[in-house]
Amino acid sequence: MTPKPDSPAAAFETAPTTRRAWIAATGAVLLGAPMAGAQAQAFPSRAITLIVPWPPGGSTDRYFRALAEIASKHLNQTIVIENKPGAGGTLGPGSMALNAKPDGYTIAQYPLGMLRTPHMQKTQWHPLNDFTFIIGLTGYTFGLVVRADSPFKTLKDYLEAARKQPGKIDYGSTGIGTSPHLMLEELSDAAKVELNHLPYKGNADLMQALLGGHVMAASDASGWDKFVDGGQMRLLCTFGEERTTSWPNVPTAKELGYNVVGNSPFGLAGPKGMDPAVVKTLHDAFKKALDDPKHQVILKDLNQPLWYRSGEDYRKWAEATFVKDKALIQRLGLAAK
Repeated sequence: MTPKPDSPAAAFETAPTTRRAWIAATGAVLLGAPMAGAQAQAFPSRAITLIVPWPPGGSTDRYFRALAEIASKHLNQTIVIENKPGAGGTLGPGSMALNAKPDGYTIAQYPLGMLRTPHMQKTQWHPLNDFTFIIGLTGYTFGLVVRADSPFKTLKDYLEAARKQPGKIDYGSTGIGTSPHLMLEELSDAAKVELNHLPYKGNADLMQALLGGHVMAASDASGWDKFVDGGQMRLLCTFGEERTTSWPNVPTAKELGYNVVGNSPFGLAGPKGMDPAVVKTLHDAFKKALDDPKHQVILKDLNQPLWYRSGEDYRKWAEATFVKDKALIQRLGLAAK
């Protein structure tokens, strides 16, 4: 039955079609609102990218690939490792801070160099204000290695050669401002010798340079382990408080009279402004991964200590270390002019 032209029904029928569209759209929004909210809260709903700021194959890369495999099971999502080396390990996390969305889908290793580089040169990112600290994980075993056929049989041999030939005896590290670099600067300062520093992008490049005879010695974390165990390299010293269990016959720099000790703790961070609920989800998943027996095997294989810190405690540590290491860099004469 057709309504009369002046009836309310007719008015509705003759009204612009946008009225019906608006009613339909409103209903859809109301019906879809709970679903949209649930989707927003369902983190993670896709793969997470974890930036490792070193080349593939080094100790850090090996560690994170193994850890990510464990943590991904607790997140029910894949964790994709993206190697982004450069700038002494600061290029990857620095780029993340400047460019990534704070949605939890891009996170990065936060190496100690992040707290040192800004004291030595201008950076586009601030090491504290531009990051969300998620969890502290572990640290390194550092050592100084030479080729097995090197004339330097001991650390004393290496330093004596540097004393006789100032600036002629060199070593490589994983970049300017990294712990392997600063430890050798501290060592040369304590021994009153002048060494020539050659920076590399990461452990893999550095090890190839040493094996190829392009550098006399290498200061780095335990990515040299397989070469030492395989007989291609000789470990002159380590930089822990005590000797390692894997190489108990190798002395520490400290017991040789040089008070140079460190394990360069590191963890995970994201861009500033992350949702606390997302941070908690990531923290909890990686904390479970830390507690997993498979993770203990990784630490043992790489001779790395457990260094768990909550996000809050990790930030407090970073704030204190940023202040403390400024004094170290100034003492070594490496502060920006």
